[in-house]
Amino acid sequence: MKRTVVKVILAVLLLAVLFMGRMVHRWYDYVTAARSPYDEVGIDLNTRMPFFMRKWGCYQLQKRFGDSLPPHGCTRDDGRDWM
Repeated sequence: MKRTVVKVILAVLLLAVLFMGRMVHRWYDYVTAARSPYDEVGIDLNTRMPFFMRKWGCYQLQKRFGDSLPPHGCTRDDGRDWM
């Protein structure tokens, strides 16, 4: 009985790690290789990242798309300037 519970817990933890890794990989692809800064999934993932990751991601997007309006999550208070 205890072994089964431990196996289930380990399986759930493994799936959670794989899911988070896939999500972080998708976010990394968005900030480093997206064709547009307005990819909806990328924006959503970027806004959910911790501040230090979001700031780095916005910096990467700004380097590539600095002449366009920043996507949601990469703006200052006025909504027009990059973070």
